[in-house]
Amino acid sequence: MKLLVTGGAGYVGSVVAAHLVQAGHSVVVLDDLSTGHADAVPAGSELVVATLRKGAATVLADGSFDAVLHFAAKSVTGESVAKPGYYWDQNLGESLALLDAMRQSGVRRIVFSSTAATYGNPESTPIRESDPTRPVSPYGATKLAIDTSLASCAELHGFGAVSLRYFNVAGAHDGLGERHEPETHLIASVLAVAMGHGSEVSLFGTDYPTPDGTCIRDYIHVSDLAAAHLLALDACEPGRHRIYNLGSGSGHSVAEVIQVCREITGHPIPVRQCSRRDGDPAVLVASSEKIFRELGWTAKRDLHAMVSDAWAVAQGAS
Repeated sequence: MKLLVTGGAGYVGSVVAAHLVQAGHSVVVLDDLSTGHADAVPAGSELVVATLRKGAATVLADGSFDAVLHFAAKSVTGESVAKPGYYWDQNLGESLALLDAMRQSGVRRIVFSSTAATYGNPESTPIRESDPTRPVSPYGATKLAIDTSLASCAELHGFGAVSLRYFNVAGAHDGLGERHEPETHLIASVLAVAMGHGSEVSLFGTDYPTPDGTCIRDYIHVSDLAAAHLLALDACEPGRHRIYNLGSGSGHSVAEVIQVCREITGHPIPVRQCSRRDGDPAVLVASSEKIFRELGWTAKRDLHAMVSDAWAVAQGAS
């Protein structure tokens, strides 16, 4: 298939693009490089540098594309709270431009990189797709709005759409790891301290109602995530919008993640205990029972594999 990957110069998008190329697909990456990196775009694919508003219609105009995988987004929760209008413009506005370009060019299949942040603070865990969606940040709200737009496109224009909702992605694939600026993801931040970039890790809250008192979060290896996107691509069905959670079903505590990082790096990784952050739930874990039942996907790589792969890439990049 010929596929357009938006945001394919970013962390998750580049890994998925690499898997698509390896699977024999023809891949065009559309990325404005505002947060992505041109050298992350996999060999064998084509890079078009543009925003979705300015580039999607032009790229798709020749009618040769079979589907779109959509990763392009602003994704820092704290920034979305500080600049909500910017997030609505960049996430929803750019996505609507993409969907309109798809409609005009006759491309009707799309896999969307959504987020479990659409659920907000859950009433129970693990979170299921049928649970209420009450996002607590503009970031989560914009992603939910795109999910809603996809449902409308499926109903009104015959799109076959799949939204994948997940929390924390970690690990690396074929030299492609996290390169965010600033880095807000836990595993990458902890490994940065082991690399000498910072003296300690801030631990926000040790009095949560969890076994060790620290928050529990869901983590997925980026290669497992890529495998889910390839399965979702095959599951796009005209006139239907499917939503799947991707999760481990159990999660790992912040203290557990730090300890695994210590074991793998051999670095003590000092910790500074801080008070809780406002709005941090004790446990955020997603159920992937539905996607396992319908598409056969399950997470195969554990926390040790995520940290080991991320550490190997971090050392190579130093």
